Amino acid sequence: MEFRASDTPRLDWSGDGLAIGFFEDTVELTGDLADLDQKFSGVLQELIAETEFKGKLNTNAATRIGSNSPVRKLILVGLGKAEELELNTLRLAAAAIARLAKKEKCKSLGISLPVWQNNPDATTGAIVEGVELALYQDHRFKSESEDKVLLLEQVDLIGLAGQEAAIDRAKKITSGVKLARELVAAPANAVTPITLAETAENLAKEYGLNVEILEKEDCEKLGMGAFLGVAQASDLPPKFIHLTYKPVGTPRKKLAIIGKGLTFDSGGLNIKGAGSGIEMMKIDMGGAAATFGAAKAIAQLKPDVEVHFISAATENMISGRAIHPGDVLKASNGKTIEVNNTDAEGRLTLADALVFADKLGVDAIVDLATLTGACVVALGDDIAGLWSLDDNVANQLLAAAQTTGEKIWRMPMEEKYFDGLKSIVADMKNTGPRAGGSITAALFLKQFVKETPWAHLDVAGPVWTEKESGYNNAGATGYGVRTLVNWVLS
Repeated sequence: MEFRASDTPRLDWSGDGLAIGFFEDTVELTGDLADLDQKFSGVLQELIAETEFKGKLNTNAATRIGSNSPVRKLILVGLGKAEELELNTLRLAAAAIARLAKKEKCKSLGISLPVWQNNPDATTGAIVEGVELALYQDHRFKSESEDKVLLLEQVDLIGLAGQEAAIDRAKKITSGVKLARELVAAPANAVTPITLAETAENLAKEYGLNVEILEKEDCEKLGMGAFLGVAQASDLPPKFIHLTYKPVGTPRKKLAIIGKGLTFDSGGLNIKGAGSGIEMMKIDMGGAAATFGAAKAIAQLKPDVEVHFISAATENMISGRAIHPGDVLKASNGKTIEVNNTDAEGRLTLADALVFADKLGVDAIVDLATLTGACVVALGDDIAGLWSLDDNVANQLLAAAQTTGEKIWRMPMEEKYFDGLKSIVADMKNTGPRAGGSITAALFLKQFVKETPWAHLDVAGPVWTEKESGYNNAGATGYGVRTLVNWVLS
């Protein structure tokens, strides 16, 4: 699909489908819209009247224009109140337009939307992201893999001439989102610790990243007992993956992004029971997927920032080698952990990854993990939880998320809740009481970062959706990639 920054006025544009955005209660045909209506023999006004289109948010309408018209289909999309326009409104509008254009069998599409806050660069990026992500389809595991619906081939961004760089930037970012979606959507017999490491190696080779894969023996030498304790039941070897992007010249800052990489989680000896969603535990590497998706985008965008992308990848399985409830593990910083629940394994792998990142001398660390059902109970399926004692890092992430439309809510680090993690036989347990479970999980992770500013994102809810929503189709969302990229670039 080709995007073009068009200097052709919408009155003169020709192609299969022309899409126009309207603000609520200002659906008036004046100026060039009146001329356009006259050119279309009154079809624009007729469509507005017949559908009672008022420009309300999340509304749209479409119709066919006469066969002699230079435009075959007309699409209207509501933007809500002008004073409440957000960048994500345009992203969502572009997604709705793209789906309608596909339904109307348009091969070429012209999109005319208002510029957000006099920022054509951000506006262009949002529109491209909305179209690209809404039209993404993953048919890899179907016997008939080709989408037989006529595909959109060309999108003209009307009124956004000169924004070729913004188009290119958005496409690079969405390529990372698509990678994350593919990793999360793939079954656990396709994405394993081995293939996840191969993905990292392929990214390094294609985009000029440095890559280090620590094998089991390497992790043993570093004392990664928490990570290896989780890994020991699997027949597949663990892989500690470390990708690095280094800019030309001196970086203005150094960052680390850690993604939980459980390619399948059975729960271990605390096996997940009926109704637990065990069949969906392929998504338990959603943090790693976002991490590598961000790596793909960052490597193409080439910012003046050094970024380390890390994942301790393994399965959590059941065998005669499995850790028992009650076992004590020692992490690579020397802290000991009583495993009172083998299904709280992600935090064990993250513990050693955090210690590793903390030693890199970076300016900030962010980890992403599908960590707790408690976070989903608290915030639902659409919102990630954010924990940090560093206001600067937390505010940067919140601002990045606001730009991308990915929802994040900052949660409390209630220190006294750590009492629930205290162990009689070790430094701590890996789970606390049921109440405040997502908070105690964050407090557990905090024990493995010394002084580096750090934030934890619990993304258990938004990495997957059961139904089409906004620019996400049913399935993997690629959540977190765009927020991470914007955070790095900020």
